[in-house]
Amino acid sequence: MAMETAHRFALGLLPIFHPEKCLKPGILTPIFRNSRMPVSKPLNPKLPLSTIFTTRRTYSRASPAIAKAGWILGLGEKKKSILPDIVKAGDPVLHEPAREVDPGEIGSEKIQKIIDNMVSVMRKAPGVGLAAPQIGVPLKIIVLEDTKEYISYAPKEETKAQDRRPFDLLVIVNPKLKKKSNRTALFFEGCLSVDGFRAVVERYLDVEVSGLDRFGQPLMVDASGWQARILQHECDHLEGTIYVDKMVPKTFRTVDNLDLPLAEGCPKLGAR
Repeated sequence: MAMETAHRFALGLLPIFHPEKCLKPGILTPIFRNSRMPVSKPLNPKLPLSTIFTTRRTYSRASPAIAKAGWILGLGEKKKSILPDIVKAGDPVLHEPAREVDPGEIGSEKIQKIIDNMVSVMRKAPGVGLAAPQIGVPLKIIVLEDTKEYISYAPKEETKAQDRRPFDLLVIVNPKLKKKSNRTALFFEGCLSVDGFRAVVERYLDVEVSGLDRFGQPLMVDASGWQARILQHECDHLEGTIYVDKMVPKTFRTVDNLDLPLAEGCPKLGAR
């Protein structure tokens, strides 16, 4: 019984446990891409930045399913814009270290457009964090945000166990992460680049991240609990690591099987 209770303290790095149960099949079908943003060479200033991204499928407002689920997907009356697709596991950009951003370039139109796209893609997914490689950009930039609304989707006992609290949007360029204590916890994680699956990952409970904000100013974040987990997850992406590289192997499962008990021999969820 203890194991059955413990395994329920699980939530991926996505604000909704079972989007597949909230929406009709097909709405969140991933769109695969064949190219990534070429940042190794200067962009042609004569070309609009939107040309470096693949085009996402558009949704018809006439669709009842889309209209009903619009508040989840981020669809509304706003003017449509072309956003990059989320890169899926297997693309080399997710498995290779990203490059640091030249501080002098942070204020450029190119970098600001990348940041704007990252925030929009993260919110539309929806997710609580995103790294630049996840939209095909091999640069060290992460964005993260957790809201009261997202947290309200999860049972209170789970968010309490995870020490999950809302925080405002953070944009961190060239982040450097270090642990502040040896305390760790094991919980399920998910990833927008490995959608449909979850696995248990052990993470530090207290970390410090330094870097630059979107205006090139120094930034320092002291984080604990779930925010610390998100920061570690996103910083891993910048080193070419995804959560399945660090997972407890026998815990890997589909979202539909998230509520099943952990296999015998798996560590207990929660703080250690």
